[in-house]
Amino acid sequence: QVQLVESGGGSVQPGGSLRLSCAASGFTFNNHWMYWVRQAPGKGLEWVSTINSGGQNTYYADFGKGRFTISRDPAKNTLYLQMNNLKPDDTALYYCARDYSGGADFWGQGTQVTVSS
Repeated sequence: QVQLVESGGGSVQPGGSLRLSCAASGFTFNNHWMYWVRQAPGKGLEWVSTINSGGQNTYYADFGKGRFTISRDPAKNTLYLQMNNLKPDDTALYYCARDYSGGADFWGQGTQVTVSS
């Protein structure tokens, strides 16, 4: 069955960095675009970034441009999100999700990112 397992979250000070990982299994990873989506406390889901199946094309929400980098390793079936210069507003539960026909059809359980001094 499809599984997406995020890791790499944690608590950091403003200006710090984290790299999130999402291990994919149960499907042909290289055939799917992938997303990162986040949910801050008390707020709705917010799209963070998208990468195409081949990894050549990436897309970011405005708040992530210049600070976040999405990538994927086809040999490891793993999706990544490198986050630099983190801000308190980046505090959220971060999910990876699989794309199917333009929408997310499978989600991981999320990994918590907390940015505070």
